[in-house]
Amino acid sequence: MQQHWTIEDLIDDWTLLPAEQALLTGSQGANRLGLAVMLKAFQHEGRFPARTRDVPSAAVAFVARQVGVEVTHFERYDWRGRSSSTHRALIREFCGYRAFMDADAAPLVEWLCEHVLPREERPDLLKALAVDHLRDSRIEPPTNARLERYLASAERTFETRLCELVFSRLDPSRVQALEELLRATVAAEDDPEEMDRTSLIHWLRTDSRKPGLESVEEQIAKLGRLRTVGLPEKLFEGVPIVVQKRYRERTGVETPSELRTHPEAIRATQLAAFVHLRLAEITDSLVDHLIHTVHKIGVRAERRVEKRLLEEFRKTSGKERLFERLLEAALENPDGTVREVLFPIAGEERLRDLLKEFRAKGSYRQEVHTHLRSSYKQHYRRMIPWLLSALEFRSNNAAHQPVIAALALVKRYVNSKALNYPASEEIPVQGVIARNMRDLILETNEDGEVRLNRVNYEVCVLDALRDALRCREVWVVGADKYRDPDTDLPQDFEGQKAEYFAALKQPQESAEFVKGLQDRLREALVTFHRDLPKNEKVRVTSKDGGRFSVTPLDPQPEPPNLSALKSELGRQWPSTGLLDMLKEADLDVGFTELLRSVLTRENLPRAEAQKRLLLCLFGLGTNTGLKRVASGDDTLTADHLRYVRKRYITREGLRAANAQLVNAILSARRPDLWGEGTSACASDSKKFGGWDGNLRTEWSVRYGGRGVMIYWHVERKATCIHSLLKSCSSSEVAAMIEGVLKHCTKMEVERQYVDSHGQSEVGFAFTHLLGFHLLPRLKDIAGQRLYLPDLALGEQLPLLKPVIAQRAIKWELIEQQYEPMVKYTTALRLGLADPESILRRFTQSNAQHPVYAALKELGKVIKTIFLCEYLGNEGLRREIHEGLNVVENWNATTGFIFYGKGGEISTNRLEDQEISMLCLHLLQNCLVYVNTLMLQRVLEDDQWRARMTEEDWRGLTPLIYQHVTPYGIFRLDMTTRLNLGQVAA
Repeated sequence: MQQHWTIEDLIDDWTLLPAEQALLTGSQGANRLGLAVMLKAFQHEGRFPARTRDVPSAAVAFVARQVGVEVTHFERYDWRGRSSSTHRALIREFCGYRAFMDADAAPLVEWLCEHVLPREERPDLLKALAVDHLRDSRIEPPTNARLERYLASAERTFETRLCELVFSRLDPSRVQALEELLRATVAAEDDPEEMDRTSLIHWLRTDSRKPGLESVEEQIAKLGRLRTVGLPEKLFEGVPIVVQKRYRERTGVETPSELRTHPEAIRATQLAAFVHLRLAEITDSLVDHLIHTVHKIGVRAERRVEKRLLEEFRKTSGKERLFERLLEAALENPDGTVREVLFPIAGEERLRDLLKEFRAKGSYRQEVHTHLRSSYKQHYRRMIPWLLSALEFRSNNAAHQPVIAALALVKRYVNSKALNYPASEEIPVQGVIARNMRDLILETNEDGEVRLNRVNYEVCVLDALRDALRCREVWVVGADKYRDPDTDLPQDFEGQKAEYFAALKQPQESAEFVKGLQDRLREALVTFHRDLPKNEKVRVTSKDGGRFSVTPLDPQPEPPNLSALKSELGRQWPSTGLLDMLKEADLDVGFTELLRSVLTRENLPRAEAQKRLLLCLFGLGTNTGLKRVASGDDTLTADHLRYVRKRYITREGLRAANAQLVNAILSARRPDLWGEGTSACASDSKKFGGWDGNLRTEWSVRYGGRGVMIYWHVERKATCIHSLLKSCSSSEVAAMIEGVLKHCTKMEVERQYVDSHGQSEVGFAFTHLLGFHLLPRLKDIAGQRLYLPDLALGEQLPLLKPVIAQRAIKWELIEQQYEPMVKYTTALRLGLADPESILRRFTQSNAQHPVYAALKELGKVIKTIFLCEYLGNEGLRREIHEGLNVVENWNATTGFIFYGKGGEISTNRLEDQEISMLCLHLLQNCLVYVNTLMLQRVLEDDQWRARMTEEDWRGLTPLIYQHVTPYGIFRLDMTTRLNLGQVAA
């Protein structure tokens, strides 16, 4: 039960109504207070408290004042006595409830199997959903022990039914093919004589390596082997994807011998789920390989040409004066020879250098193409037959059908030795060969016939295919990330249109939507223009075609007592071990209870599992590794921790643990110290170095070096609610939206702070439709433009004339595409596809898409409104700046915690990379949780409270670590606790 209550919440939930006061008639003292507290607690929770300390003391005191009983009497109330039983029956009757009976077990199990287990497996949520269901049915939930037995029964029933259903859809030959995956072996890469072999199932599990022909060949071999199983197309029809992933994870952690011990139906279901999802994963990786390879060929060709030009040509200084002298000499001596007239001025060698330089300027594009063509022909061309035979490309857009036709043409001639396509062949050119490349690609012979070299054409086809795949106008059969984009949208949109619009809180009529935007835009512009003369920090100038001039924010006063407060933490809790903080947070919150074995049974005692889990989380979160952490405990080995890591620690479990910890932090905060709950969040990314033998690690143009990016969402008081691992070139706008939609905590984000990389016009459009405010700190604020609802308004805004865009908003485009925009926004809200996949459709490479054009217009409207508020309100600018300072402080602290191996993510397995990130996220939030309790303990002292100034309260943060020690020998003692006083339950 929530432990910290505001007076408003107490009034709303713990006030006794007259009818409830009447229920207390005849009760006195402890019984009167106990009956009243149990009544309000039952109304709030739907069940009775198990013990006295479960009820928040503030609520007991609030109720005690209403019933006229001293609060100390509550400790005398007998929770197990006859009076308590009578009170429970009285409360049930008053509230219209009845006690849980044995006959209620079967309906509860059936409801769980049908409505809950297909989408949820976490024990805490299963229990909460079961309690909510019983509460809706006006049934008092059973004890925790009985409820857990019913939950276990429901899980067994659900699994049995599911496995029998899937197994019944498999014919014996398919079952035999699945069994063969456990028996077969493959030779190791470095053992051509096949002396050392590994299991086929283990080979199929391995991730793809860095882009290259060898990786493509290996992935195609895996794809072919999985396709030989021949799973029925509708094998998992009606089975939610989360359930499929659950069974696939089990297959990923068990050895072939362990898999063979399962009953036939369970074994076949696990293997079928593995094959079904692995097919899509490998297909996606092949498309990624194709995109990376085509990009790499072009970039390397450009670098090679640029390097040669820098080495071969030396700049000739004073060229203008030299040309003048040469022309003068030629005109003065028209009958002389070049050697006699010009060579004395420049010299033969210098003139040759000039000639080379000017020829190079005109042939750069041609030379890049020559190098690109050579690299492709001599090495990368071998992958074309493999990819065209393994992947099936399609497009729903008529504008991209030439690319599909071109791929079919290339496939027809893949085994031909002809240099050129026959003149009789119809060759797609429009939409395949870029206009600026046609003079290089299309050749004309002496007879005037246009010839097309096959190698040149294949290079152009691959380049066009890459662009189309990136914006998802071309998709791949059997893929997941690159699947048919139409499946991303809600298929029942027409039938559920009213509900979808209502969920977004947007009007159904496009005219009403546009009218509201026009009014807001006009009001924002007029208000900004009216207040501009009084705004001393913002000016509009006509310099450089019109610019904003914004005075930087004045520095705020330094908090005078925060350093002393940090020192006090060090005095009371000197050299606190980071491992002890992790342990303390888990003992309070119990997040390791969410890290359960992916298998159906747990043989490890829970207390021992908890200890090993904490050591694993610490080793992964600090990047020191499991071997180093295990060395501090004589009873454990690295193998013990690897066992727990492999079976217990999953991405979904860690996200659930983080969400529970965040909720505990929000509940533990005292409003009188930290203020009321916040709805504002800041997000930013940080680059981490990483091994590059995988498809995620990339070279960072922004930060330099190879690595990955972690995108954090941190609320105003330094608690991280979401983290996302992504490649360096992926969209930060998509990451920002994903964090707001998928953070899974009880916090509701209404204001989102980002830097310049986290915003775009499309981002402004989607965040408006999703119902939260995007508040960026724009780097190029001086060059921004304001868009008018109509050009006539410009006459009323003379002060803004230099920064007004040359055209008005295209309202008719927004009105025409309003419904499709809502459809894509609904897909984002429902999680039908990840934001990265959806936003990939709306980029500059797909500028002709009508929805993209409408989103750009809507984004211009919302961005202009934001600019007017941002420039007109210094308080908003400071708020955004302060919010982003919090996430930058979070980024700085990651270096203190993730210190092992130089802070580099030292694995090529994509799942392990995410596990490292989530463990870092969890460990840093544990630091915040324990520091929150420590600061509250110190500030309970009236002398400290009196010392705190307004600047101190403003700068108060739990993200401090001067008193923390993350190093040393890691010994975990589960029997000791930090002295934090009363903590949140």
